[in-house]
Amino acid sequence: MHRFSMDRWALRLLGALALGSLPSCTSADAASETSASPREDETVLRKQALSAGTAHPDRAQRGKRLFEQPFPSSNGRSCASCHVLEEDTTLRPESVQARLLANPLDPLFQRLDADDPEAPEPTFEHLKKGLVRVVLPLPDNMDVIDFDGHVVSSPERTIAVWRGVPSVADTALTAPYQFDGRQATLEEQAQAAVTSHSHGPQLLRRELEEIALFERQVFSSPRAWFVSQLVEYGLPLGEIPIPEKFAPLTPAEERGRKLYDLACQACHGSATTDRIIDRDVHDLFFAELKPDGNVRFEMTTGKAVAVLAPHPNDEFMNLGFSLGSYLAQVGLGKAFNSDVELPRYRFRFYADGSRDKAVVDLPPVPQTQSGRPFDLRPLLDADGAPIVGPNRLPQLFSTDPGRAVISGDPADFEAFDVPPLRGIARTAPYYHDNSVGTLEEVVDVYSRFILGFITPLKLPAVHPPELPNSPPEALSREEKADLVTFLRRL
Repeated sequence: MHRFSMDRWALRLLGALALGSLPSCTSADAASETSASPREDETVLRKQALSAGTAHPDRAQRGKRLFEQPFPSSNGRSCASCHVLEEDTTLRPESVQARLLANPLDPLFQRLDADDPEAPEPTFEHLKKGLVRVVLPLPDNMDVIDFDGHVVSSPERTIAVWRGVPSVADTALTAPYQFDGRQATLEEQAQAAVTSHSHGPQLLRRELEEIALFERQVFSSPRAWFVSQLVEYGLPLGEIPIPEKFAPLTPAEERGRKLYDLACQACHGSATTDRIIDRDVHDLFFAELKPDGNVRFEMTTGKAVAVLAPHPNDEFMNLGFSLGSYLAQVGLGKAFNSDVELPRYRFRFYADGSRDKAVVDLPPVPQTQSGRPFDLRPLLDADGAPIVGPNRLPQLFSTDPGRAVISGDPADFEAFDVPPLRGIARTAPYYHDNSVGTLEEVVDVYSRFILGFITPLKLPAVHPPELPNSPPEALSREEKADLVTFLRRL
């Protein structure tokens, strides 16, 4: 591994100071405090970020053309049909609606991503939410089952889920790819997208490499580019300075940065903002399951405590985002995607690919106090422990199994990769299925339903609920506003 000389290290550190001072975005909240930290025009900075990187410029430019153009013998879609360059390489719901009104023949609107591909007149309400259909093969040790436990896997042994379009910005810093980590390299990801979403041909290795070269030169900010340079030179992630710690921040941004360190850094750590650095926090989300799919609890001083089953080599986490979509689907919550129908799956996991010995069914059949499946009050067992599955609430079905459909591991049920947070202010809506519409709502979700339950963070839910009938919160209204302000800068 390349070792830095002191003078090179000093130059890199000075670069952190310089690049850290360049804001990648602005916000109305921060505008009133800009006198202490003048902002440069966001458009100029984003152009700098998108043009960053000098390796193989000719091949990267060819990669950009390949990214933008449809491939021969395809359905007319290009990479840029969904990863829109003018939209931070995402697919914004509002632009989908505008594109459909302007040109229903736009290649984006292919039947494969219609709400019902077989309908005489296809509709695209899911696409209007920024969602595309993703078809995934079932692992050999999994089946789809119905609510009575009968195997109903399709003859093709595939499932379809609806997912948002992740940005390709900062992919030089992140791997594996996709929300479930199913692609190890950008080249593999590009070919899979061409095959699945464009119905295109097998590309030449040279073409895939050039697309990947282009994608590796797309960054959310100059600071992200700076981090990538240190990674490229071989500096260990733990030794790379976090640019925002050297940046001239506004008072609100500085308060938000300190909150980020407390509330977010455990899972969004290092200068790449996507590394789980607190394994105790990670392991809290892996509980031992009984054969019926419910969590095993032990009673400690009269309190039911889940028996944890740490997964030290697993970088995916189930924080309950699929559960949130499930609750919205059954009318027990609200979500940005709640007015479109999501899949309703149950799964059986087997000991191996022979599918002879069943291990567990997920989610388990709900056992509730009223006997109604959508009652959120779980039945208690003889010891007083709740009878609940991995999400710790009664749940009738799953809208997306997450990493489990890649790994075949029940522990990965509804778990997803930890995404990088740089540029997050420009990539709404959020989570794997676009279930949360704004950055403010993301922080609300964490404050109300997640942070207070992660004991190592020491952020108990002690603040009064901001909304009627809401639970106490881990962050105050002012703290949430400061955190959002910093995330917009990040």
